[in-house]
Order: sequence, then C-alpha cells, then structure tokens
Amino acid sequence: MKKRVLVLVFAVISLVLVACGDADSLENEIKVGASSVPHAEILEEARDALADEGIELIIETYTDFVLPNEDLAREELDANFFQHIPYLESEILEKDFDFVNLGGVHIEPLGVYSQEITSIDEIEEGTEVIISRSVPDHGRILSLFEANGFITLADGIDKTTATVDDIVENPYDLIFSADVNPEFLVEAYENEGHTLVAINANYAIEADLSPAEDALFFEGDDSQYLNIVVARTEDENNEHLQKLVEILQSDAIAEFINEQYDGEIIPAH
Repeated sequence: MKKRVLVLVFAVISLVLVACGDADSLENEIKVGASSVPHAEILEEARDALADEGIELIIETYTDFVLPNEDLAREELDANFFQHIPYLESEILEKDFDFVNLGGVHIEPLGVYSQEITSIDEIEEGTEVIISRSVPDHGRILSLFEANGFITLADGIDKTTATVDDIVENPYDLIFSADVNPEFLVEAYENEGHTLVAINANYAIEADLSPAEDALFFEGDDSQYLNIVVARTEDENNEHLQKLVEILQSDAIAEFINEQYDGEIIPAH
C-alpha cells in the first residue's frame, strides 16, 4: 500500500513539474503579427537574438491591414508589426483600441509609379492618380504630391489627416481616385497605362519595384510614417516585448535592413 501511495505521489509531482514546464514555455513565447514583406523578414532576422534571451518568437503573417489589430485586440497576438503611426492613431480613434506604440523600427518610402509615364515632365493635365482606399494613407500621399509641386493643401491643417477636399490648388487638374485596396495597388499599376499609382514600399518590393529606381518620386528619410511595434496598453512594460523592440532597434537589425533592402527600406535608428 505504501509503495502505491509513493508511486501516486511521484506521479502527481511529475505532472505538476510538467505543467510548470509548459507554463514557463508559454510565458517565454511571444506571438507577433506582421505583413510578410518586410516586417516578417525583419522579425525573422531578430529571432535568433531573441532566442539567445530565452524568448521564442512566433510570427503570424498577414496580407491585409484589418486583421492584425483586430487579432491583437482579441488577444490572439501579443503584438503586431505592420503599421505606421498615423494609421495606428486612426484605428484607435475609429475602433477604440486600447493599444500603445512600443517603438519605431523603419520607414517604408511611399512612391508614385507609372507604366507609361517615365518622368515627372511627362505628367499631363487631367492625369488620374490611383491611391489607396485607406483614408489614413491620403494625407501621406497628398503631402508627397504637394512636396513635389503638383498641388497645394490648405494652410493650418494637419497634413497627416488631409483629404482631397483640402486641396486648394491643383494646376495639373489631377484626378485622385481612392477606390483601390492597398494590396491591389500593384495590380492597378500593372494594368493601367497612362496613370499614376501611389504604392507603399512593402507592396512595391513584393512586386520587384524599387522606390529609388522605379518611382517617379518618393518620400525621403524625413518621413513621419514610421513603422512601429504595437501592443495592448496593459502589456506596455512586458519584458519580452521590450526586449523585442530593443533588438529591432539595434545596430545589427539596421545593418540587415540596409543590406537586405538597399535603400528601399530605411532603418529608424
């Protein structure tokens, strides 16, 4: 009888130890949602450095701009890495997400492309400009067109939230068509000839387009559209997420970004 009791005791202890081991394993995992290029690729580069800290990184890739924030709010992710600051701010305002910006990693220069227009000088009056359906991108795109002398936006507005209604001068009579989802802008560029298409660098790179080489004009390194790591506010001081951001902002990751993307993506640090 005593032997049986001892066996049961050891069995219970073993189960407790296994359970504790599983709990510790789960506690040392972080699941981060990211768009495939370049965010997931940058996270992959950071994986080994995180592993050296005893943290396992699980990367969940996305192809749209809706689900990563929704899944973060549903606690299906610990953090996400796919969006810039103005987009996060608009999402919080619209959907009341309780999120926090943990830190910036890189800038993806927005560029303006065309199949048939090969230089700025060839842009004619009445040219159609295909832009993202995503309203948070509009201010960014319009600011780029203003910086290159094609339009003038109203004085005193926050240009990150500008819309076509804020255009006060349009000497080229450009027609801004905001009816394409961001992920289909490359397809619009490929199928439309004598038009201009504003494409984010992540989608451009996936289509082998380089802002520096293929765009008619593009953002510089002074862009305020910094791509950031985002978490729920309650996890702002989570040590594993803080370590992730520290590694993503390291010189090693900046060097990787410079070498991998050759100026198409600009590290923030």
